Amino acid sequence: MSILPFQTSRKKRFEALVQPHLEGMYRFAFRLTGQQQDAEDLVQDVVVKLYPRLSELESVDQLRPWLNRVLYRQFVDQLRRRSRQGEHALTDLVDGDGQNDWLDTLDAEDDGPVSKLARAQLGPALDEALSTLAPDQRALLLLHDVDGWRQEDIADVLGIPLGTVKSRLHRLRSALRKRLQRRLEPVSGSERVGK
Repeated sequence: MSILPFQTSRKKRFEALVQPHLEGMYRFAFRLTGQQQDAEDLVQDVVVKLYPRLSELESVDQLRPWLNRVLYRQFVDQLRRRSRQGEHALTDLVDGDGQNDWLDTLDAEDDGPVSKLARAQLGPALDEALSTLAPDQRALLLLHDVDGWRQEDIADVLGIPLGTVKSRLHRLRSALRKRLQRRLEPVSGSERVGK
């Protein structure tokens, strides 16, 4: 019976470390996968893998970035494993509705008909443009611009230099802006009727 209190103590220590970060891990996993079920599975896989490594968890100074880095690596491993097996990547399964949740949380400055029409056009165009990005590009853009992560934290989690994060964000925003402009303004200035 002496083993049971040790296991209970171990479980409580693990929960105390990981529980405060589960919601953030889920949001990050959802940004990576685009699907609720895939995000839940990804977080569960990470938690199961980390449970035997309690002493390592306890030695980590900044647990949030460390956990997100582990989650990202698990995601990349799953993508590689699925591509080797001939399956579709997790993000290929996004049906277009996966990115709508955060768009619905944005407040409108004006709920007039023009504003409603603009939002009705922008939502699908933005979803389409985001779906054309590679998973790592979409995650980078959403982590920074939607979730508000600092560039330093993104660099740490993704394991890339800070300068690379900055340049990729700049290129991604520029490419996204051009795609949205092409989608929302299909007629060039010279082809417009009357001004």
